[in-house]
Amino acid sequence: MAAKDRLARLRRAILREWRGGDEPEHLDSRVHQPDQFIAEILRAAGAADGIEVEKLREMWREIAGDFVARNAAPDSLKNGCLTLKVLQPAMRFHLEQMKGQLLANLKKSAGEGVVKSIRFSLG
Repeated sequence: MAAKDRLARLRRAILREWRGGDEPEHLDSRVHQPDQFIAEILRAAGAADGIEVEKLREMWREIAGDFVARNAAPDSLKNGCLTLKVLQPAMRFHLEQMKGQLLANLKKSAGEGVVKSIRFSLG
């Protein structure tokens, strides 16, 4: 038994010298899961809005209604400002008139704070 203990101590001493320190007790103690940081990394890189605009594109017909969805579509979302690409100037005027209702529907469906304002562009 004493020989086994001596070999184990010798092994630990050699590994400590070779590694430059003691072996950690738990190898996973300082490992973090990526999902803890992904949202913040995406937000810092400006990519989080890209994910949100994809969700908005999927919900757009339900939010805006069939008529509006056929004539306007989400183009981009940056810093809470949703840009809608509108096909015709007359439709742009119509959407300007119902901007408040659209914004309310977007906040209700997408969540508070995702879309803070709406901008229109012809295209």
